[in-house]
Amino acid sequence: MKLSLFSTLRNYRKEYLLKDIFSGIIIAAVSIPISMGYAQISGIPAVYGLYGSVLPILLFALFSTSRQFIFGVDAAPAAIVGGALSTLGIAAESDAAMNYVPAISLFAGLWLFLFFLLHADRIVDFISTPVMGGFISGIAVTIILMQIPKLMGSPAGSGELLELAEHIFAAAKNISWLSLGMGLGALILIRLFKKLAPKFPMAIVIMALGVLATVVFHVDEKGVVLLQSVERGLPALMIPDLINVDLTQAAGRGLMVAVVIMAETLLAENTFAFRNDYKLNDRQEILACAAGNVAAAAVGCCPVNGSISRTSLNEQYGGKSQAVSITAGITMALILLFCTGFIGYLPVPVLTAIVISALMDVVETHLAVRLFKVSRTEFYIFMAAGFSVLCLGTIYGVIIGILLSFVAVIIKATNPPRSFRGMIPGRDAYFDLSRNRYAYPIKGVIIYRFSENLFFANVKIFQEDIENSIRKDTKVVIIDASAINSIDITAADRLEAIAASLKKRGIRFYLTEHSTQINEQLRQFGIGHMIKDGMVRRTILAALHDAGIEAPYELDVPKEDEAKLLRRSIAFLPAEEENTLEEFAWAFGDDAVKEIEESVHHIIEQLHQIPDVKRLSEEGFEELLDNWHSLGVLDEDELLRRIELHMDELPEELTSDRKLILHLLEKRRGKLKEKILAEHPEVLERLEQRRKKLEERLEKQNPEAVRKWKHWKEEHLNE
Repeated sequence: MKLSLFSTLRNYRKEYLLKDIFSGIIIAAVSIPISMGYAQISGIPAVYGLYGSVLPILLFALFSTSRQFIFGVDAAPAAIVGGALSTLGIAAESDAAMNYVPAISLFAGLWLFLFFLLHADRIVDFISTPVMGGFISGIAVTIILMQIPKLMGSPAGSGELLELAEHIFAAAKNISWLSLGMGLGALILIRLFKKLAPKFPMAIVIMALGVLATVVFHVDEKGVVLLQSVERGLPALMIPDLINVDLTQAAGRGLMVAVVIMAETLLAENTFAFRNDYKLNDRQEILACAAGNVAAAAVGCCPVNGSISRTSLNEQYGGKSQAVSITAGITMALILLFCTGFIGYLPVPVLTAIVISALMDVVETHLAVRLFKVSRTEFYIFMAAGFSVLCLGTIYGVIIGILLSFVAVIIKATNPPRSFRGMIPGRDAYFDLSRNRYAYPIKGVIIYRFSENLFFANVKIFQEDIENSIRKDTKVVIIDASAINSIDITAADRLEAIAASLKKRGIRFYLTEHSTQINEQLRQFGIGHMIKDGMVRRTILAALHDAGIEAPYELDVPKEDEAKLLRRSIAFLPAEEENTLEEFAWAFGDDAVKEIEESVHHIIEQLHQIPDVKRLSEEGFEELLDNWHSLGVLDEDELLRRIELHMDELPEELTSDRKLILHLLEKRRGKLKEKILAEHPEVLERLEQRRKKLEERLEKQNPEAVRKWKHWKEEHLNE
């Protein structure tokens, strides 16, 4: 693999520069409270959070292929490390903690480098959108709950849902109302400005107001917590002390942290990349994470990770490349060198509000709503992924998320779309019997479409569907295998057994419409004799011919439907029982009439743009209205009639051409009739009956248009 350094700066546009610099300064400013807070959670002094926001973020920018993603001290690794110290009985900010934390960072970086060598980035390919969305949303909600106690004047919470609830409850007992008021006020202002003026840098204004409140009103004397003061200067580089730590513990916790960093960073990066339409090199992102964590160990910091909240801010302020990270790293270095004085005046609740606001945009409620509407199964997977992170932690969330992705695949594969097919009188294709009211099976023939690869987990469904469909008069079973791309040995054996069972009952069995790959697999699994025995045919039509069933096919039409085929048309009206539209009904369902009306208006608009209708040939007129050529004959006939009713929408300059246009419409209607007589004469009576029914419906739907058209026609006939 060829490494690409500073890849997001290639072909850089100068118009990006101001936005990238501005966004980088915002990120650095917001990173001050976030990084200091998470450093403390991990068990080291708060200032090390600032140290971890310089060299690690610069090295990440060097290797990263993500245009937006921001790296730094973050919640999940800090929480894991802090929990590890607690388990080992090591006090926060003790000498032992100062040894263990950078050692864990170093091992996390080494594990990530190993993952890079092993191409472990492929893990993302096994995680679906609902799982990814639930995972990211769960992390965002977890961090928001961690931040809530800080709004009330207490330290940040830690742990999973129950522990976080305890922290919030304890903070509520000792609440600082001024702190809560400042935090909620800041949050409301940020959200309000995000809606009214999303590009306005309200975060910086809020921080300035916070410093002003401290200087002028001395809010710190009234219960509002301020950030710790920080001494000036950059961190000294170091080599983690591996002698005075338990290497097994450090390496084990480092592995745990590395898995979380890789999964969380890649998932979040791919979410942002997909949303903003650019590509990533997932494997190089793992290398970028490895470099960042080795750098964190070199400055004595806790493990670092991709930050969803800061990336969301970067997206909000229009950052276009890793120049944002470079700016943020340089800005943080300058702050450490020259401007640490103001840090001690920043109210914690105000900065917490900035973090919570960014995280609120990360929670993918829109995806949850969409899934709830279109796929309850995927909605439940989304919720399960989110709650697993919230209730069990990031590590178990990753594991459960991957398992849920496999469950989703299994559910889909074991309950695939499938249908029985028949024919509509006058049409040559094969239609789903359950979705087409006037589709009927060919007498004595079962045509079954199975839309999934056939393997051990779903072949029983395949067999049961076929067996349950067989009747006394069944002579032929045809499998439409056009959507089957592979079979396994279990499925192959079952196919052979089904074919043998049907043969004993005098029923012919065919496998059709599939790729040559299926035939190769049949031979590999030892049932190639099915091909030689004539059970495998390239098309459904070939299978029908082989079985001695020739057109015109005798359809198995119930007696009660025989009369309907003659006297009823096929239209689609959402509020009526009548169904006359064919192609539009199939494509648009309940919106069929609405869509055909939109097509009519589109055609009228095209007529507006014709400079001289009289010079337009009949062929040119038909070519212009290309909507006609994508419709069935019956649909087009209705479209023509509806165009007539909208002729009064033509502009005044085309009013004189109305007669010509109507003439062309009538000529086209005549061609349709000729086409039916030549190809499907049995449908002609149906067309005439349909026209009568259509007139009745149009009288109800648009009586004014019908009245105007009849009036104009009478005047025209009297000329």
